[in-house]
Amino acid sequence: MRRRAAPLAVSALLLAACTSSTGGGGEESGTARAATAAPAERLTLVADEEPAAAAVSASRALFEEAGVVVVAPDGDAAATLLGASAAVGLGVPLLLDPEGGGAGDDAVAEELDRLGATSVLAVGGEGAPGDADVVTVPATAEAVAAATGLDLADADPVPADGQVAAVAALEPDAPAALTPADAGGAASGEAASGEASGELPEVERAEPLEGTVVLADGAPASLAGVATARAAGAAVQVTGGQTDPRGSTGVVEAVAGADTVVALGPGFGAEDGLDWKLETAATGAQLPAGGQVLFPQHFLVALYGHPGTAGLGVLGEQDVDAAVQRARDTAAPYQALVQDATVVPAFEIIATVASEFATEEGDYSYEAPVELLQPWVDAAAAAGLYVVIDLQPGRTDFVTQAERYRSLLEQPHVGLALDPEWRLLPNQVHLTQIGSVSIEEVNRVVTWLADLTREKRLPQKLLVLHQFRVDMIPGRESVDLSRDELSVMVHADGQGSQPAKQDTWRVLRGVGPEGLAWGWKNFYDEDVPMLTPEETIAQVSPRPQLVTYQ
Repeated sequence: MRRRAAPLAVSALLLAACTSSTGGGGEESGTARAATAAPAERLTLVADEEPAAAAVSASRALFEEAGVVVVAPDGDAAATLLGASAAVGLGVPLLLDPEGGGAGDDAVAEELDRLGATSVLAVGGEGAPGDADVVTVPATAEAVAAATGLDLADADPVPADGQVAAVAALEPDAPAALTPADAGGAASGEAASGEASGELPEVERAEPLEGTVVLADGAPASLAGVATARAAGAAVQVTGGQTDPRGSTGVVEAVAGADTVVALGPGFGAEDGLDWKLETAATGAQLPAGGQVLFPQHFLVALYGHPGTAGLGVLGEQDVDAAVQRARDTAAPYQALVQDATVVPAFEIIATVASEFATEEGDYSYEAPVELLQPWVDAAAAAGLYVVIDLQPGRTDFVTQAERYRSLLEQPHVGLALDPEWRLLPNQVHLTQIGSVSIEEVNRVVTWLADLTREKRLPQKLLVLHQFRVDMIPGRESVDLSRDELSVMVHADGQGSQPAKQDTWRVLRGVGPEGLAWGWKNFYDEDVPMLTPEETIAQVSPRPQLVTYQ
C-alpha cells in the first residue's frame, strides 16, 4: 500500500504570499498532513554550497507543511539515495543531518518545526535534530520499503556523476530504490536485515506543483533538493552544470510553460543576469538549431552577398529558394567534420552597399529597403537558417544604419555585421582608402543591439566585426564583451594565398581580447586556392565558429 499525505488548510496570509496545494481530509488519527506551496516569486534561487543547507532551502521553497519528513546523514550516499526514493514516494521533503551538528543541526531542527513534522524517517542514521518522533531504518531498499509501505522498484546502482539525474527521474507513483554504484546496493551503517525502530503514520500526498519547474545544475549539493522537488510534484530539469537557462533546447522548453522556477545549485548563484535570462528563455523562442545561446552549440556556414546582385557575392547569384538550398548544400559537408556542434546554414545579407558615388542622403551607402530583404529573412526562418544583416555605412554611422533594420533584428534568428572597410570619415570616398571604425562606435553598437535583445527577450545575437587589418578597428582590445545578450565575433576577411590568409588570421587573433568568437571567409575567385571544407577545419586553428563563402 502507498502512503499519501492528507490536506492542509492554508491561512489567508499564506494565500496572499504564495499559491498552495493540499490534499483532502486529514483529520483521521494517525494520518500525517502535507501541503506544497509554489514560490511567491517568479524566480527562486537556492544556491547554498553545503548540501544540508541546500536541502533546507529547497524544502522552504516548495513545502508549507509536512507531518512526515525523511532525513539522511549528510555525506552518506547510500542513505541519501534511498532517502530520496522514500521522500519522492511518500511526497515529503528530504533533509540532511549535517556532520558535526552545531548551526547545521539548528537549521534542520527549525525546518522540521516550521513544517510541523511529528515523525521523521531517519534512513541510515541514528536520529534527527529536533523533537519529532524518529523512526530509524537501515539504508537498504528492503528496510525502507517495509517502513514506508512503498513498493520500491529495483534499480541499477547509480554512478556518482549520475546521482542527481537519477533522483530527478524518480516517479512519485513508482519510485525506484536508488543505491550508489560503488556500494553495489549494500547496506550503509547497519545490516541489511535491520528493522525499523517504530512505525510511521499514514501519509497522503498533496496536489503536485505542476506549474513549478526546478532547474538543477547537477552539483552534488543539489541532490536532496531535487528529491524534495520531485516529492512536491515539480518538474526537474538537470542542466549538467550549465547555469544560463537560455543554453539548451530542453531548458528553454521546460521554463517556457512554467509559472515559477527554482534554480537549484551553487552554480546558479554565480550566473550574472539570471533573472533576465530566465525571462528570455521563458518566451520559448529558439535559434534555428535550438537553444538561445549561439556558441559552442552551433557552427554557422554562410553565403555572403546582396539579393539579386551576383557581383557582390554568391548569395545574389540565384533567387531566394535556390539560395536556401545552396546554403544547405554548402553547409552539409561540415556536419561530418564538426562532431561537437550543430551545423547551421546561414545567409549574410549586405543590407547597405558601399557606393562609389554620392547617394541621395550623401552618405555613399545604398540602403536597401526592408521590403527587399524581408522575403529572404522569412525564407531563412522557415528553412532553419540563421541570418546576419551586414552594414557598409559610408559616411554615416553604424548605429544609425542598424536602426533602419530594427524590425528585422527583432526576429530571433537575425544578427548584425559591421564592415569597417566601408566606414568613411567626412570627405572620404570609397576605393581610395580602406575605412575604419573607432572602438567607441563599435561599443555603441554593442550597447544598442544588446539593449534591443534584452528588451525584446530575444535569443543571443551574433555581432560580427569584419576585419583584415588591425587598423580597421583601432583599440579593438577594448571591445565590450560584458553583454551576454550578444556573441561578438571577429571575422577574418583576408583573401589571396593561403600563407597570407593564415598570417592575417594569426595577427588578428593576437590582438585580443579573450572571449571573442571567430569567423573565417573562403573566397571562390580570389583565394589561391580556396580551402575545401576538410581543409578549412584542418588548417584554420583554432576552429572558427562561422565560415562564410563569397
